[in-house]
Amino acid sequence: MRIYAEAYVPRVLLALIVLFVGLWLIRKIVALTRHQLHKTEDVTLSSFLSSLLSMLLKVLLVISVASMVGVETTSFIAVLGAASLAVGLALQGSLSNFAGGVLLILFRPFKKDDLIEVQGFLGTVHEITVFNTVLKTLDNKTIIIPNGPLAGGNIVNYSTEPERRVDLFFDISYEEDMEKAKTLISSIIQQDERILTGPADREHFVRVGELAESSVKITVRAWCKSSDYWGVYFDLTENVKKGFDKAGITIPFPQLDLRAQVRSLSKS
Repeated sequence: MRIYAEAYVPRVLLALIVLFVGLWLIRKIVALTRHQLHKTEDVTLSSFLSSLLSMLLKVLLVISVASMVGVETTSFIAVLGAASLAVGLALQGSLSNFAGGVLLILFRPFKKDDLIEVQGFLGTVHEITVFNTVLKTLDNKTIIIPNGPLAGGNIVNYSTEPERRVDLFFDISYEEDMEKAKTLISSIIQQDERILTGPADREHFVRVGELAESSVKITVRAWCKSSDYWGVYFDLTENVKKGFDKAGITIPFPQLDLRAQVRSLSKS
């Protein structure tokens, strides 16, 4: 027993020292890596690579420590491989989410603080982890979406382009002057400094879009910076309504002809 103690105690003590020193070094290396990656101003990539590096270094450290106390490295790796296979079969969904996280990092369909619409949810990207993506909705709810379905589904990114087009539709009565309504809308658009002017494909558009059953629909399209989209959308809607009221332009509402309904029922 004494012989075994003299043989293994130094190994165990040395392995423990290597383990604690190794963990300390790993923390330093990961912190240094994260600091260097932060200089690229890519928080998403920094967080993901730092987590992955920490995981790999710790696995290598455990293998090294195990070999120091007499565990055969080849056997240990074989056991680790078998365990990994068993865990992988049991956690197929988690591995799918991990693979999805890798794809999101590589192809970069969105980044932190982007406004996106995925899996039926609209929100700002708060964090991208190895397995999940965290969104903050516009009403400040937290949505956690697995990376697997997210990477394989449709992604609408509202923050990719610096400019967006605001599409609005206004109804006026058939008795109203269409040219007067269009001129009024154009003047309201021109007074809003947030609405962009420039190339022909960025000029605002005000035309009759449809002759509906009880109204004439006017289609309005105007370009603005993506950050101004909702402000322009709501302000333009409100200002056009105020302009119509001031100019006496009627916005029709659905009407039901009861006499026609009665005649139809009497005939039947």
